[in-house]
Amino acid sequence: MSYTTIIHTFWHPFIIFIINSPLFPLSSSSSSSSLSLNTLNISKFTMQNQILLLLFILTISINTLSTNSLGINYGQVADNLPPPSSVIPLLRSLKATRVKLYDTDPRVLSAFANTGIEFIVGLPDNSVPRLARDSSAAGAWIRSAILPHLPNTKIVAITVGNEVLTGTDATLIKSLAPAMVNLHSALASLGLDTKISITTAHSLAVLDTSFPPSGSTFRKDLIPYILPTLNFLQKTGSPFLINAYPYFAYKADSKSVNLNYVLFEPNAGVSDSGSGLRYDNMLHAQVDAVRTAIKKVSPNNSNVEIRVSETGWPSGGDDDEAGATPENARRYNGNLMKLISQSKGTPAAPNQPLQVYVFALFNENLKPGPASERNYGLFRPDGSPAYDLGAVGKGGLGNVSTGGVADSPAQIGEVSSPTGYYSISSSKILKPLCVEILCALVMAIVGGFY
Repeated sequence: MSYTTIIHTFWHPFIIFIINSPLFPLSSSSSSSSLSLNTLNISKFTMQNQILLLLFILTISINTLSTNSLGINYGQVADNLPPPSSVIPLLRSLKATRVKLYDTDPRVLSAFANTGIEFIVGLPDNSVPRLARDSSAAGAWIRSAILPHLPNTKIVAITVGNEVLTGTDATLIKSLAPAMVNLHSALASLGLDTKISITTAHSLAVLDTSFPPSGSTFRKDLIPYILPTLNFLQKTGSPFLINAYPYFAYKADSKSVNLNYVLFEPNAGVSDSGSGLRYDNMLHAQVDAVRTAIKKVSPNNSNVEIRVSETGWPSGGDDDEAGATPENARRYNGNLMKLISQSKGTPAAPNQPLQVYVFALFNENLKPGPASERNYGLFRPDGSPAYDLGAVGKGGLGNVSTGGVADSPAQIGEVSSPTGYYSISSSKILKPLCVEILCALVMAIVGGFY
């Protein structure tokens, strides 16, 4: 489809409406009081009107492109995982467009070159103190671990350590903010600071209290380290990442916690008397608890975006791990994916679609701890689903959909299982078309300057 056809078919009514509206007067050189796209000569617009048109187009287009999409944590604490090239079809079968790594594994980053999948990569905990002490070491790490994969692999963020502030290493905790600053400076020196953000993922244990959300606060002993981190995130426009697991709350008190409430199933909900808001799932309550804690400790940084960097539900566990079953895992992750596809925000921020990274892609057989730790995967190492994922991911590595774009009209809309648990919106499939539209219009406007 040509750019001209795209403009005439999809954007003609919008452009003509805005141009003929009283808010968009043409320059005196245009004699027509009512235009069609055929007679439209953008070069005759005043500079002000060209800018107004461009802003209008960008506003509409950004809104069109804002559909939320699925993120997946790609952990590799295992000795039986498939090669990274075999993982790409699995991600496409899930319509996942974002991946979070815990390192900068060159095998993975090279395998995903030119796929368009966005990557968050990680700086390991043991490297944080060195990069905090030595800014040149931060630059060297960027040049060796990140630069070789750009621009073919789409790296959009770097996490500095993982759940550092709730660990027991005092040196690591004190090094967190300085390491983030040094890495950002290294990116800036290479002109990459606007393309790659620096952040860190926190455990929900950074909170002193999490319920009700309106009463949430950060742990007092961590505030000296959280404040500089928040100031950095605000200054650089980077998100605050939280690892939130409603499963842990259910496991700790399965007799009191409503299972439907943690699984996104219909339930009576929970009211927050402090804010007057009502929550129908625990994940949203946990995110808003973090939101409140940020506002209380640092009001000037209250607009920092919050993203869920990990959440999931195990399909198996030890005898004393309540709720760790394939059915509950299917319900949690399936309903979560549906929620993500709807681009919903939380009750305290309903107009801010919540970005979520599901944990995890695979069961990881070498993870220490209780059995549940080795059973969070959506897939087994052979590529077969760990439990029924409905219409998506059936058949293992050799029989999953490898196409990221719908092949027929029947595929456009939603992919749903007969149970209704898994429902991923395919509206993001239309994004390439929207990009073409935006490019065509911007090209037309820019052409008017010459």
